[in-house]
Amino acid sequence: MKYPYTGIILAGGLSTRLSGRNKAFIEIKGKKILENTYTVFKKLFQEIILVTNNPEPYLDWDFKIVSDIFQARSSMTGLHAGLSNASFPFGFAVACDSPFLEPGLIESLLSRITPETYMVVPKVAKGYEPLCAVYSKKCIPDLEDCLKNKIYRIIHILDKGPTIRVPGSQLREFDPELRSFFNINTQSDLEEAGGKTMEPDTDQPQ
Repeated sequence: MKYPYTGIILAGGLSTRLSGRNKAFIEIKGKKILENTYTVFKKLFQEIILVTNNPEPYLDWDFKIVSDIFQARSSMTGLHAGLSNASFPFGFAVACDSPFLEPGLIESLLSRITPETYMVVPKVAKGYEPLCAVYSKKCIPDLEDCLKNKIYRIIHILDKGPTIRVPGSQLREFDPELRSFFNINTQSDLEEAGGKTMEPDTDQPQ
């Protein structure tokens, strides 16, 4: 089933800890991270948006490409751009370096949306997971206020509206090891995931 929501992929990071390599094209067990995210999102969402300030590597992919509206480089900047361009009232946002997304976990978060919802965000032992969470377009003014005041942590807006906090224990049914929250930020993360980097190409999944 496709939900009337927007899947938002944030691909604007500089990847400084991986020598600037494009993490979206890292290959994990024979599949690029972006390809895996695309496959999951294509099944779940009626719209997919990728946020990047370097659109060229993605032009042949079947999603809408948008760029940051604010100049500061941050996940909040990308989230703001994604939500601002979304056609639906809710968006699910994820970073482009999350190779192990579980559709069931995403659907569990989506199932908690009501018309009043502001955010649906997982909370695990180490804290909140704002880059695997649901956002209402009602968040946009608060994101803009933060960006104008050089506040770049997404969790700053948690209490600006009705937010549903979902304990990790409730998500283990769908993702027992909570691997959906694993991100590749360093070389050791890459090695742990069993991956390698690949040069971008124009192929897209069928």
